[in-house]
Amino acid sequence: MRPPVRATSAGATAEPVVRALVDVSADGLAVLDGNGRFTEVNAAGHRILGLGEKALHGHPSPFELGRSQPSSDIRRQTEWQGGDGRWQRLEYRVSALPDGRCVVWFTDVTETLREQERLSAITRAAASVADSGSLSATLEAVAREVWMTANISAVQIMTIDNPRDELRVVGMAGFGDTAGFTDRLSECRRLGADVRFIDALEQHQPVVVLHRKRVIMNDPRWIPLKQIMSEPDWDSFVSMPLVVRGRVLGVINAYYVPGDDPGPSSLAFLSAMADHAAVAIETASLLAQTRSRAQMEERRKLARDLHDSVVQQLFSMGMQARALRSSLDRTGGSGTDVRDGVEEMVGLARNALADLRGLVFELHPLDLADRGLVDAVRSYAAGVEARHDLVIDVRAAEDLELDLGIDVAEDLYRIVQEALHNVVKHARATRAGIDFGRSGRGGVTVRITDDGIGGEAPASGKSLGLVSMRERAERWRGGLAAGAQPGGGWAVEVALPAGPAC
Repeated sequence: MRPPVRATSAGATAEPVVRALVDVSADGLAVLDGNGRFTEVNAAGHRILGLGEKALHGHPSPFELGRSQPSSDIRRQTEWQGGDGRWQRLEYRVSALPDGRCVVWFTDVTETLREQERLSAITRAAASVADSGSLSATLEAVAREVWMTANISAVQIMTIDNPRDELRVVGMAGFGDTAGFTDRLSECRRLGADVRFIDALEQHQPVVVLHRKRVIMNDPRWIPLKQIMSEPDWDSFVSMPLVVRGRVLGVINAYYVPGDDPGPSSLAFLSAMADHAAVAIETASLLAQTRSRAQMEERRKLARDLHDSVVQQLFSMGMQARALRSSLDRTGGSGTDVRDGVEEMVGLARNALADLRGLVFELHPLDLADRGLVDAVRSYAAGVEARHDLVIDVRAAEDLELDLGIDVAEDLYRIVQEALHNVVKHARATRAGIDFGRSGRGGVTVRITDDGIGGEAPASGKSLGLVSMRERAERWRGGLAAGAQPGGGWAVEVALPAGPAC
């Protein structure tokens, strides 16, 4: 009679060759009793399930046996929580034995399924980049696709021009109430918190930090953000830079569920999604530049048309009216009504011509595109001086180089225009100054001053102009301050931070 079989040795009742094949199999093989409990498991099965012989023997299996058939080829899936606490997705087949037991073949398909999810997410993200007309909608969609993968509990997409500047959150998923997130994070940075995504921005490399949540929750420098960061159920952290043509535009921050650390496949997935997000940001920037150029070209065309038609006709009208007035003077004409009408025509033509010339200049600031911001402002200031009783000094250091994008330069130009308009309309000033410079951090500053009466005009005047100027400055993450000067007069100062646009 043969000796009894050891329950913890897979294939112990088989011949040695068969037992060896079972032990070296990369797939899990197990024998279950009639109640679905493990009796025998091979070495690969122990590795997949994450439990040893003693822990598995007699342990209930996750496999469904009710529909098992002899030599079944039906593949089913189930979930299993391994010894390390991670949930896995197992694919298995069941075959019944004559004595009421079952043999189960199984394999871990968790990563395979996740990879399929990631590929689907990448495809959907690519479609959103191609189809969406809104950058914010695109990046929200990318964040949502990343978040929907099984092992990521929360996601942020941030854009930033300089690692030390303020950031913009442009996509987020998985968090609860995030009101004031940007301000809270800025406060954490001021308190000296170790903000790891800064490393990704500066080094152009992904940053992986295991068990990050416990560090943040125990660090008093993170107090402003603790409530927001405590809500998602997460443990480890990855910051993946958004890189286009060697330039970092921002980061994707991914927060991983506990017990599911980021592996190579997950990092490759994040890298692909970061590429899509970066392309979306770059595409939006290029579209904005193209749109701006198209608008400028349309303004130039309109300016040319106005100059070639309406301005010339008004100029001719004025000449004809002057000629008629001279003729009346020479002939001693006494038609008072005719003379008054001619005088009115001359005045109207003169005023209309001045207004149209100003409109043409505003529509078509050729000097801005051809000669740069400072020279364009000098030209505009000279025109204002010629039309009004005002002396304007434009000052800039000889070695000052303003490497500005055309959109940034135009907004600064419009700010100067609006400020001078306020000086002319409201200040009753005799002198004004425009000073160009650099801030201590490499940004651009423009200060417009006057020696007028100071103070705000009514809401229909200067205050609305200030709103417009401030909006233009904030478009480039800058700021604008305006107020009365201690020695009299009014000052408007705009400051834009350093960055690719400046």
